[in-house]
Amino acid sequence: MGTFKAWVVDKGEAGQSLAFRDFDDADLMEGDVTVRVTHSTLNYKDGLALTGTSPVVRRFPMIPGIDFSGIVEASDHPDYKPGDAVVLTGWGVGETHLGAYAERARVKGDWLVPLPEGLTAEQAMAIGTAGYTAMLSRMALDAHGLTPAQGPAIVTGASGGVGSVAVALLARAGWHVIASTGRDGEAGYLKGLGAAEILDRAELSKPGKPLGKERWAAGIDAVGSTTLANVLAQTRSDGAVAACGLAQGMDLPTSVAPFILRGVSLLGINSVTTPQPKRREAWARLARELDLDTLARMTSRVRLEEVGRLGPEILAGRIRGRTVVEIG
Repeated sequence: MGTFKAWVVDKGEAGQSLAFRDFDDADLMEGDVTVRVTHSTLNYKDGLALTGTSPVVRRFPMIPGIDFSGIVEASDHPDYKPGDAVVLTGWGVGETHLGAYAERARVKGDWLVPLPEGLTAEQAMAIGTAGYTAMLSRMALDAHGLTPAQGPAIVTGASGGVGSVAVALLARAGWHVIASTGRDGEAGYLKGLGAAEILDRAELSKPGKPLGKERWAAGIDAVGSTTLANVLAQTRSDGAVAACGLAQGMDLPTSVAPFILRGVSLLGINSVTTPQPKRREAWARLARELDLDTLARMTSRVRLEEVGRLGPEILAGRIRGRTVVEIG
């Protein structure tokens, strides 16, 4: 047994604190697989955990970080052996179970998936929960029977992690993608990912009518609140919107009008406890359908020791695309 480097969130009388320090192997939580973490990533939820802005962390001390890829060091799980390359997203890691911003993790093998064929560990974390959530949203729209022939698709929060991957996935599948963003100067970036139109988020972020002009057949919304209400109000008859985020808020100030007058469907996306068959299908589709050159264009990299400063940045909307955390 020994120690390893980790970001640790703790809580005392003065409130939450964050430190980059040595962590003892003996203090890792129960699990049947120990992983040498090689890469992690930065998601909106990670920003909440790092800053304490929202009570994401439910146990102290906590190593934050909800995603990792790495190499199995020890295993009592029948599906994994030392040397296997694995990926983890969700399952409360970084919230209730010690997480990914560390050189080592011990988790339940049932939470892992093998590193998908065709992806490197770094590419898997360039995708991360954000990209995986975008694919789950795309799968929900597919299951609803929507196709590009029925009209455009809108993506809100398009410059962020979920939005960037959603734009790329939909565009590659032939959709006319309308990318909604409030970031000045991002039009070139989004069109490089495949967006056909750019929509100022101000058009969606203020209260609107219960029903508006029908503008799109499908949507992937990472924002929630008034933005989602307006997206629903402007969705075409028999269209659908996949809701997967809450950057603007958890509320939904809408009416039943889009649902009962146009037959619009609201599809909820839960990426945390997705059952294994659906989880593996999503990763397999990402490996096949996401253009890796496009993924590279939306990805930046930081070292583990730099993560602490990024929490406020992602919450303020200043992180573009995806961020890979290089660990080992």
